[in-house]
Amino acid sequence: MFWADIDTEQQITQKRKRCLSFIYYLFKSSLRKDEKKQRKVSEITVHLTTKTDHSTSICMIYQYFMLTLHCHYQMRSTMRSRLFLLSIILLIGVSCQHKKATTEKETVAAGNTYTNPLLERGAEPWAIFHEGKYYYTQGSENRVILWETDDITDLSHATQKDVWIPTDPSNSYHLWAPEIHRINNKWYIYFAADDGNMDNHQIYVVENEAANPMEGTFVMKGRIQTDKDNNWAIHASTFEHDGQRYMIWCGWQKRRIDSETQCIYIATMKNPWTLSSDRILISKPEYEWECQWVNPDGSKTAYPIHVNEAPHFFQPKNKDKVCIFYSASGSWTPYYCVGLLTADANANLLDPASWKKHPTPVFQQKPENEVFGPGGSSFVSSPDGKECYMLYHARQIPNDAPGAMDSRTPRLQKIEWDKDGMAILGIPNKTGTILPKPSGTKIAEK
Repeated sequence: MFWADIDTEQQITQKRKRCLSFIYYLFKSSLRKDEKKQRKVSEITVHLTTKTDHSTSICMIYQYFMLTLHCHYQMRSTMRSRLFLLSIILLIGVSCQHKKATTEKETVAAGNTYTNPLLERGAEPWAIFHEGKYYYTQGSENRVILWETDDITDLSHATQKDVWIPTDPSNSYHLWAPEIHRINNKWYIYFAADDGNMDNHQIYVVENEAANPMEGTFVMKGRIQTDKDNNWAIHASTFEHDGQRYMIWCGWQKRRIDSETQCIYIATMKNPWTLSSDRILISKPEYEWECQWVNPDGSKTAYPIHVNEAPHFFQPKNKDKVCIFYSASGSWTPYYCVGLLTADANANLLDPASWKKHPTPVFQQKPENEVFGPGGSSFVSSPDGKECYMLYHARQIPNDAPGAMDSRTPRLQKIEWDKDGMAILGIPNKTGTILPKPSGTKIAEK
């Protein structure tokens, strides 16, 4: 059909314009002496080459068709036939296009698409898919909140519950980057918290023996001691590789004085709440894109802060490597981005020499899409396991004004794969872009 293979509205409009312009050109000779009909043809042409609803378009096409018939008897036989055929094609083509548009609207209405952001507010998103349900969480100030849903793109309608509210003053403030994990048939949530002084951040873990983390009770297992000096530590994540469980996190090499450097560490684990090795530094800020701390408008922290944080384990399709995606530069800046560390799958992960850093960000701001400071990435599968998605947070503005509410929002984006099975994160989608839901998502009946 005339527009059957056209995907974009812009392309449809261009096709309309070319077709209508040609027909109008044919009309002109026969309508030269009839200014009233000329004006009418021009008016209809303008309307049909812009957005109109289906009923309006059909009405105008009918008028166009009647004018065509008028001209039909004022032209030579060959020209009459050509013009008549073109008019029929126009009628069919526009009708088909509107049928397609209606179908697209019906598809959207059916609920099999989504748009970012997933929530109005939220940073450091994390989710796990378990037995048909997603369990989602994000950073908070004074509690751990858990969402349960079978559709990760519809968090606004998910079941929501406060699963941990601290009572100990030492860990009751600034609960950053919670992560929920299923380990040995129990649920564990890792998070960082402090006593009100952010310089005292430490990592804590709570445990729940219930089959469903929305049920039962989370019990404090304690603070995870990351080193003998109890250095600042945040953003804990855990994974198992070759039968050994590891923890990765962000920490200070030594307590801050007049500057701050956040590094990525790794250690083996004896159990989900205890390390069994010394911490090993595997990444520190070294490239310019990892050391940005001043905003474009000149606002900045009180002292230089260079950042490697929010590490997350990821294994490529070929399982020949171990990947750690992490965030770099200040989260308060538009320069916040995602970096990548890789090691061979059979390498000693506690050997710093095993890890290679990608020299450039693998996911970063896209100002033309109004996406700034994307980071805090984590990964989750589609319900049917056929697709992989990245959760991350970003802003729609370069940076928040000093003292303003945090405008970061959680987002979801499908990743692709290169020929070697490595993840390609792509570029951040513009806010509001209509995207297909992850494959296998159950569409809720409205």
